[in-house]
Amino acid sequence: MGNCFSITDASEKILKALPVETAFKFPSPLPTFTQGGRFANGTIDLGGLEVSQVPTFNKVWSTYEGGPNNLGVSFFEPSSVPTGFSILGYYAQPNNRQLFGWVLVAKDLSSNNTLKPPVDYTLVGNTESLMIKQDGPGYFWQPVAPDGYQAVGLIVTNSSQKPPLDKVRCVRSDLTEQCEADTSIWESNGVKVSTLRPTIRGTQATGVCVGTFTWQPQNTSPPSLSCLKNKKLDFSTMPNGSQTGVLSNTYSPLIYLHPDEEYLPSSVNWYFSNGALLYKRGEESNPNPIEPNGANLPQGGANDGSYWLDLPIDKKGKERVKKGDLQSTQAYLHIKPMLGATFTDIAIWVFYPFNGPARAKVKLITLPLWRIGEHIGDWEHVTLRISNFNGELWRVFLSQHSGGEWIDACDLEFQEGGGSNKPVAYASLHGHAMYPKPGLVLQGNDGVGIRNDTAKSKKVFDTGLGYEVIAAESGGEGGGVVEPPWVNYFRKWGPKIDYSVEDDVKRIERFLFGALKRAFVNLVKKIPDEVYGEDGPTGPKLKGNWAGDEK
Repeated sequence: MGNCFSITDASEKILKALPVETAFKFPSPLPTFTQGGRFANGTIDLGGLEVSQVPTFNKVWSTYEGGPNNLGVSFFEPSSVPTGFSILGYYAQPNNRQLFGWVLVAKDLSSNNTLKPPVDYTLVGNTESLMIKQDGPGYFWQPVAPDGYQAVGLIVTNSSQKPPLDKVRCVRSDLTEQCEADTSIWESNGVKVSTLRPTIRGTQATGVCVGTFTWQPQNTSPPSLSCLKNKKLDFSTMPNGSQTGVLSNTYSPLIYLHPDEEYLPSSVNWYFSNGALLYKRGEESNPNPIEPNGANLPQGGANDGSYWLDLPIDKKGKERVKKGDLQSTQAYLHIKPMLGATFTDIAIWVFYPFNGPARAKVKLITLPLWRIGEHIGDWEHVTLRISNFNGELWRVFLSQHSGGEWIDACDLEFQEGGGSNKPVAYASLHGHAMYPKPGLVLQGNDGVGIRNDTAKSKKVFDTGLGYEVIAAESGGEGGGVVEPPWVNYFRKWGPKIDYSVEDDVKRIERFLFGALKRAFVNLVKKIPDEVYGEDGPTGPKLKGNWAGDEK
């Protein structure tokens, strides 16, 4: 066994309580869907290669340190594989969360040999020399594919003996695409384990995620693995209109605003009908009211600065509209295929008339940053990624300033009371960035940074109530949505206002001394660019994730 540590009988009792030992279950059973198209049929034809998601596993090997919470990682062989289907690779996940995941298994639908067993295996890594707590040494094998075929996953064993050649299948090269490392699962002793995803992703991209992982020791090239390719990208696997309604009603998140939030969301039409104005460069003295749904907004073109929106001119109307109107708030849904149409993304957009000023934390002191962080018009979004194999929610993307994060369903908070599969998100005070848990998220370190405060309050809205589908890119009944004119308004939703940040900074510095003042000055140098200045955003259709993947 080399230098590895075995698990003792005493610690075995503790390890049984690891989260990974329990399979995650949604609070409520999965929804049922009316027939129509090939959505939630259990299998998807990629063009002569039929694939199915398998979420059940037998554990092969674990280590009990390193990775998230220093609890280690476990590797699994898919079990209960449907008759006629073959394994393509194994599954891995951290031990700090309940077992939740899947891998694809495949079946040849043609006589063109879309699948073949490997001709050999290459040992890409083992843990014999790693000084870690583990189930004895683990061995990681890459299938050696026949000519014209590609391996799409690794095999794990607890023995140095090579696996049988019929354990796994390789895929014909024309049904594969390039992949890349995605989320880090485990790192220890110079070894990194990551999930895999297609390199090219978007609404028209054909790459399909297999659910497998890669094993990469430090200073070495990763194993040569591919993802799958959907050669039959006809979008028939996408949900139709009624199925989309079921998904929205089942998984639409509740968004909690901070109890001190002054700047609430509103519907777009409330904003337009309450005095928002359209400005044109060169005619600033003569702005135009905006018609319902944005019927008089310029369509298409480019964000060239020739038009922008702004709040009402009169001070009273401006202050009233800045505060939004929670009762009118509407979620705007963009339905789109992802990962070779094996998943449906429901991007849920929320509009705020105003983004409030940022606040800084300097050790134990909280400082308002005056105008820094303010801008007129604010678009935020949550994206649901749903399996087209079975209609199950896989993960949720939460937008955060200029980026965001994916949260797997097993790590989400769900609506209180049980029996609901609606996840919960928390919008930060003034900035409206989305987070999965309440509390403080600090953009900074050592107790100094920009505050993102979230908390549960009575200011909450259910994005599944009164939503509007503003775009649907699919071949089923869900397609053909007439986009409201404001969707194709490609200019700014607020004016660009330049002002001296130095004045605001100096005003704050007057209240600080010594180490606190130095810490604040260093923070100012590191504040993200999106916090400075006052510049309205563009609308959802100009965001990179409209046709691409979330970043």
